[in-house]
Amino acid sequence: MMRARWIFALAAGLWLAAGSRDAFDGWIDATVLPPLALATSVEVKDRDGDLLRAYTVSDGRWRLRVDLASVDPRYIDMLLNYEDRRFRDHAGVDLQALARAVLQAARSGRVVSGGSTLTMQVARLLEEGTTGQVGGKLRQMRVALKLERELSKDEILSLYLLLAPFGGNLEGVRAASLSYFGKEPTRLTPAEAALLVAIPQSPESRRPDRAADRAEAARDRVLDRAVRFGLIEGEEARAALTEPVPGIRKPFPAFAPHLADRARTADPTLGEHILTIDRDLQKRLETLAAETVRARGSQMQIAIVVADHRSGEILASVGSSGFQDEKRQGFVDMTQALRSPGSTLKPLVYALAFDEGLAHPETVIDDKPMSFGTYAPQNFDRQYRGEVRLREALQLSLNIPVVALTDALGPAKLISAMGKAGMKYRIPGNQPGLAVSLGGVGVSLQDLVQLYAALARGGVALPLVWRLDGERAGGARVVSAVAAWQVGDILAGLAPPPGAPANRLAYKTGTSYGHRDAWAIGYDGQHVIGVWMGRADGTPVPGAFGADVAAPVLFQAFSRLKQALTPQPPAPAATLLVANRQLPPPLQRFRPRNAAFAEVNAPKVDFPPDGAEVELLRTSEDRPGLKVKVSGGTAPFTWLIDGAPMAVGSPDREIILALSGAGFVTLSVIDAEGRSARSRVRLW
Repeated sequence: MMRARWIFALAAGLWLAAGSRDAFDGWIDATVLPPLALATSVEVKDRDGDLLRAYTVSDGRWRLRVDLASVDPRYIDMLLNYEDRRFRDHAGVDLQALARAVLQAARSGRVVSGGSTLTMQVARLLEEGTTGQVGGKLRQMRVALKLERELSKDEILSLYLLLAPFGGNLEGVRAASLSYFGKEPTRLTPAEAALLVAIPQSPESRRPDRAADRAEAARDRVLDRAVRFGLIEGEEARAALTEPVPGIRKPFPAFAPHLADRARTADPTLGEHILTIDRDLQKRLETLAAETVRARGSQMQIAIVVADHRSGEILASVGSSGFQDEKRQGFVDMTQALRSPGSTLKPLVYALAFDEGLAHPETVIDDKPMSFGTYAPQNFDRQYRGEVRLREALQLSLNIPVVALTDALGPAKLISAMGKAGMKYRIPGNQPGLAVSLGGVGVSLQDLVQLYAALARGGVALPLVWRLDGERAGGARVVSAVAAWQVGDILAGLAPPPGAPANRLAYKTGTSYGHRDAWAIGYDGQHVIGVWMGRADGTPVPGAFGADVAAPVLFQAFSRLKQALTPQPPAPAATLLVANRQLPPPLQRFRPRNAAFAEVNAPKVDFPPDGAEVELLRTSEDRPGLKVKVSGGTAPFTWLIDGAPMAVGSPDREIILALSGAGFVTLSVIDAEGRSARSRVRLW
């Protein structure tokens, strides 16, 4: 009978235990977990995956994505050793740790150690619950047990790495490492790892930027425990104890802020944007931009774009010298602003003229006063050079020759070529005129870089891209490979700015009307760089010329890009490499549309003839003088020496010009019809 009772009692106990277990399991299974898909900071990264810029989540917290593989293993070891040594073994609640915590509290009358597991801490962080209250603890235990059934240990640990509080608005080990150490948590020193273990236990009272002494003491306790359990050597720990605790928070990376904003605006649902930017290069050029404008007043601004013209990838994009500089309107992305390009479109005009068979780099063209209907352009320096080769005309950036070429081409052809190059533009009045070739059109720095990339690539446009996973569209041919090479060869012969290396960088400068925009754009065999300088509001910058302010920055940018230029490609096989007198007669001299009428009775310098050596005379004012004589043409005549007027409106065909001294000079005469002649002589 007694035996039957024991059997019955045992069975009842087992049934009750099983029922309790099932009830407990049902209770755990019924637990409603908080959302596990947590909002994280939108991140913009460079081509190598390095962080360019991050954005806070909606409530202003820094919470950056992180996983176990991206965190130093030593930090993980210290964390588990200090917070939850049996993490890999328990089911979410460590009964042994809880019992120990209760006994210690009973003996000392205060809380000596906590019994929370990392899983329980994750439960609390997910629900943003309390720590000390009994009800809160029970809720954490229930959620922790549920988490252990739904997630793997690594997934739970990853949640802790994402949510652990580190003071202020910092959440997660990655945000803390970037803010306190200025680096990713992939590789940490023992001192850094120990500090990151210590802070979450009391994140506000152990903030290094506010309580460095308490943060240091807590860190040292973690180091001591790590030594006792053999995680680090004693000597390594002693060295770690001497490492100072960071006293300030470092700003989060904010490189290429304008481009990062563009990426986020283009796809606001994407959590990670990978750009073609090279972060180290971007950083160097942002520093260069800030250094450049520092001594140029409070409103001067700058923008720089660097691209690999072989791939079309933008490697650096500096929209301003300082994103948060309100005086300079640094928030405006000047790589996208439409501004007058000044003379930077001239190489395209020359390339089109070469393609059309209108001219050759060695073709002679007149630089003299001309009128094109009611339009009468002038050179920037208001001087004239007479007869010049097109090579010289482009290198000197003369206005009259390029307008004459544009007139022969038709401005619509120039606009069409800009469209083929993928450029967006704005034409005042929507009617292109001859002034387009001198900057009478609005274009952006990025589009100008794209145009020069086409010239550098042999005349084929390839749209520039700034997203690494972006679509790569094919490009259209803008000019022939021969014309593109000829223009590049001319630009490579341009003298560099004072102090810059004579490295045959193919480059062009430009200055818009009223000194509102200063430009310099150049390329070698692989890269193209564009520089714009001016004021973001478009007001003039007196005395700012592209050659003086932007060109030196261009050469500095190339030096910060690489040590030596990539060589330009050789001339295409079809390139005509001859002197002027060896050209076909129609190419020896550029003839405008009315050339057949203009050449009749054209002026000619009879004396001194071209190439002569002439002894100077003495004028009545006892100054050196030169006797000159012209035949043909229509009086009155204007005589120039090296482009400077020496006699204006002279009715005589033979006069004496007063000079300042001897040497080689270029003598030019222009008649009443605007026709000219030139003679190069040596005076002694």
